[in-house]
Amino acid sequence: MSDTDTLASPEGRTSDGAPGDPLIEQVHVDDQPGHESELDPKPEWQPRYPGSGRLNGKVALITGADSGIGRAVAALFAREGADVAILHLCEHDDAAKTKEIVEAEGRRAIVIAGDVGDKSFCERAVQETVDTLGGLDILVNNAGEQHWEKQVEDISEEQLRRTFQTNIFGYFFMVQAARPHLKEGSAIINTTSVTMYKGAPILLDYSATKGAITAFTRSLSQNLVEHGIRVNGVAPGPIWTPLNPFGGQPKEKIPEFGKDVPMGRPGQPNEVAPSFLFLACDDSSYMTGQVLHPNGGEVVAG
Repeated sequence: MSDTDTLASPEGRTSDGAPGDPLIEQVHVDDQPGHESELDPKPEWQPRYPGSGRLNGKVALITGADSGIGRAVAALFAREGADVAILHLCEHDDAAKTKEIVEAEGRRAIVIAGDVGDKSFCERAVQETVDTLGGLDILVNNAGEQHWEKQVEDISEEQLRRTFQTNIFGYFFMVQAARPHLKEGSAIINTTSVTMYKGAPILLDYSATKGAITAFTRSLSQNLVEHGIRVNGVAPGPIWTPLNPFGGQPKEKIPEFGKDVPMGRPGQPNEVAPSFLFLACDDSSYMTGQVLHPNGGEVVAG
C-alpha cells in the first residue's frame, strides 16, 4: 500500500467540472477512486434490456456515479426515465462519460465534484440537484473508500478516520441534506457489502463501515417509514470496478479477484444495477429495511 498523501479536493468545482471556487484539502489514499478508463478489461455498465418507464419523471442523485456500480446505476436509471445528478470525487473524465451516457438515453444529467465526507458539500450538491433538475426522488449512497492492511495495528488513525468519513459519515450527511426534499414515495438506497456479512481479514476498517451502513439502513427505514420513504440496501460481492485494482486489494490478488465465489468470477456493474432499480421503483413498494445480495452465489444471513 502506498503512503498517504494530501491532494486538493475538487469540491469547489462547478457542475461541469470547470475550475470554480478555491479547492479545499482532503486526505486521499493510494490512487482511489481510480479511472475506469484505465481498466483492462473495461467494466460492463450497459443496461441489458429496453426501458419500461419505471422511473419516468423521477430525479435521482447518485454518489460515486462516475464509474463502476454508480455509472451502471446511472445508465439504468436514465434508461428507465430518471434525470440524474452524478456526484464524484476527482475523476472528471469518467464523470463526463457517465453524463454522456445519461444524456444519450434522452435524460438530463448534471455533474457535481466534491467530497461526500464534507457535510457542506453534501448540502450544496443536494441544493444544486433540486435547483437544476427540479426536485429529488431517489438518493443512492454509493461512494466508498477501501484500503487494505494485513495487520490491524498497521491501520493508521488517518486511514481509519478517512474511511469512516467517506463510507458512513458521507451517507449520514447526504441523507440529512436530502431529507427536506424527500416525500412520500421517495427511496433511499445504500451500498453495503458482502464483507459486512462474511468479514474480510485485510479490509478491517472497510468492513466495519459496511456493517455500520447496514445498521444505518435498517434503523433509518424505521425512522422514515411513517413518512412513506423507503430505505433499503444492496450488498454486492466482488464486482469488477476501479475500487479494487486502484489500491483496494494487494496487486498480486487482482488476477484471482472474484474467483472464490460459487460462480467462479467477479460480477459486472450491470449485474448489480438492477437491484438498485428494483429498490428505487414501485416494484419494491412493500420493502423497506431490506438488503439485496448480488454476490455470485455466496449465501449470507440477512
